[in-house]
Amino acid sequence: MNNSDDLFLSDELLLLRDQIRRFMRDHVKPIEDKLPYNATGCTAEDRRKLKAIAEEMGLTRLTVPEEYGGNQVSCLMRVVIAEESAKCRLGAYAPALGAFGGGPPNIIWSGTDEQIQKYGIPCVEGNKRAFVAITEPTGGSDPRNNITTRATKDGDRWLLNGRKMWITAAYGADYGVIFARTRDGTEGAPPEITAFIVEPSFPGISFNEIKVIRALSPYEIVLENCEVPAENVLGRVGQGFAVAQNWLVDARIPYAAGCIGIAQEALDMACGWIKQRPTRGGMLSDKQAMQWMVADSEVELRAARMLVYSAAQQVDRGEVGKVDASICKLVGTETAGRVVDRAMQMFGGMGMAQEMPLERWYRELRVKRIGEGPSEVHRMVIARHKLNNTEGGVYFG
Repeated sequence: MNNSDDLFLSDELLLLRDQIRRFMRDHVKPIEDKLPYNATGCTAEDRRKLKAIAEEMGLTRLTVPEEYGGNQVSCLMRVVIAEESAKCRLGAYAPALGAFGGGPPNIIWSGTDEQIQKYGIPCVEGNKRAFVAITEPTGGSDPRNNITTRATKDGDRWLLNGRKMWITAAYGADYGVIFARTRDGTEGAPPEITAFIVEPSFPGISFNEIKVIRALSPYEIVLENCEVPAENVLGRVGQGFAVAQNWLVDARIPYAAGCIGIAQEALDMACGWIKQRPTRGGMLSDKQAMQWMVADSEVELRAARMLVYSAAQQVDRGEVGKVDASICKLVGTETAGRVVDRAMQMFGGMGMAQEMPLERWYRELRVKRIGEGPSEVHRMVIARHKLNNTEGGVYFG
């Protein structure tokens, strides 16, 4: 599909996109077709096979710095990979069935050499898995002020008390980065937030599964005098919020690209369906109602994709991209939800059937509008930026 979006991509990235499409068609789809409808991953053997192929393609450990054995690539390249690798039934949280994985949360690289060797490198080598825990029962939309989990210094350790909610991939992980309040705010200043590396084996931590709308369950993490060694502070005490912001901005742009990839696949499937579905007087694709749904979806997807590409290029230039990341996350997830909804409508009853991946994508994209910050919070970020950086205009009329 050649269109104006390609203007953002070099010949190298266009070749990469085509390469990933072939990888998805020839290697991922045959494995996925054998999996149960609501599977959350493939077998360890199949994952090893896929990762071996991805390794040969140089497409693993994409966010890991080269000095730590990674293949750190540009944000724009990660966007292209995220969009194409999401075009599978498990694409909402297992793009390419995990073939391109193999790195820890990028915030780990802000740690000490000892922390990087103990926690970062094993993730790169595929021997450990990690989670990040910010959100709490009071909400995750304003983490600086809403975090009530408290960390208290006790000799050569910290004691953490509180609860974290909706934490994806927490159960079975080898460690996690948990954010806690180390000092209350004073005179209007925000509280002090610190990041801690916490292992499930530490005394005082437990996990509870939370059943939700999609197949993959998040977890509640309960901390009751959880003992964390002082050397497990990630970054400096009180600098946790800055660490979190860097991680969130970096993640939101590829996050949006993955949603766009799912929606594009849904639209392409729907177009193929209505072109071969007979109805009175011709094919379903001849009906204006169908054509307008196709047109609206294609226009919205192209606009969303261009926003994502533009924001990725901004990050690659070294520019601060907080607002642009919020725009991408908002537009990408909201657009994807509408497009998949229209695709289901075009399929009719078949769109509801588990024979198709549409209803699963519909459920999972609904979660995406809340994960990584709900749409309303991103609207707030965008509006505050605009209002604080725009002088009043003059109306001539």
